[in-house]
Amino acid sequence: MLLGIVAGLTTCALWGLTFIAPRAIVPFTAWDLTIARYGIFGLACLLLMADRRFRPVGFAHSRLLIGRSLGGIGYVGYFISAAFAVQLAGAAVPPVVIGTMPVFLAIIANIRERSTPWNALALPLALIAIGVAIVNAATISTADGADTPSILLGVLASTMALVIWIAYGLANAAVMRSADAPDGLQWTGLQGIGAAIGSLFLLPLASFDLLNTASGAEAARFVAWALLMGLAGSWFATWCWVVASRRLPLALAAQLIVAETIFGLAYGFMFESRFPSPAEMIGAVLQFAGVCSAIAVFSRPRTLTAIQEAT
Repeated sequence: MLLGIVAGLTTCALWGLTFIAPRAIVPFTAWDLTIARYGIFGLACLLLMADRRFRPVGFAHSRLLIGRSLGGIGYVGYFISAAFAVQLAGAAVPPVVIGTMPVFLAIIANIRERSTPWNALALPLALIAIGVAIVNAATISTADGADTPSILLGVLASTMALVIWIAYGLANAAVMRSADAPDGLQWTGLQGIGAAIGSLFLLPLASFDLLNTASGAEAARFVAWALLMGLAGSWFATWCWVVASRRLPLALAAQLIVAETIFGLAYGFMFESRFPSPAEMIGAVLQFAGVCSAIAVFSRPRTLTAIQEAT
């Protein structure tokens, strides 16, 4: 289990870079970074597949489709949504909204299993809702009137990223915890191919004119971030998450995503060279407290069940 926790936290640290990468590669756009990032991800997977051990051989057609869809729709869709959320709403709002994912997964699990009374979820959900509202309200109140629509669109994009993340987490965990779960590196490679294929559809949106107008320093910075996000933030992070999904229960793996919020906020404030405002700090703390409270609520029945089964 320790290896699974370390792998999950490593994934969160790398995925947290998503919240600053789109702003770090200006004047290049989120479309440019998406195409480059997932093109590199897919190319790395193809090169590894030169060795038969990394090829997804013997997979059922349905599983091949799921793997490619997780890469094409899950990765590309999530990154685009998160990237535009950061560009539209700044550093604080997207991580806080997306960071509610562990609780939503817990709610989905409770709908399926009915393991916890709904009134026990009242406090966690209230804390999270208040925390998200405080951060969003503070961001909107300090913005110029002309920026308010942009921030609201950023909240909408953050919510879209949240929905995609939840769908990805449920589907990926279902495959990796099945009796015939695929090899982790083969499953990672399949998702990488799907992500690369999905990114190809974005080529018409690429900023080809910047190849001639961007400075050498801007181009070098873009290439560095594309390599970082493609190899570390995509291939290595995906493999680490596959390890975590295999070794940890979905409820515990989902709870680790709180770390992505923390890393994302920290990266964002470092990028902006500032400390969080009191409202941002209070909102983030309330959200974190809400998630921890939800973890406690859902862990209690499982712990009691485990004790009963052991005795």
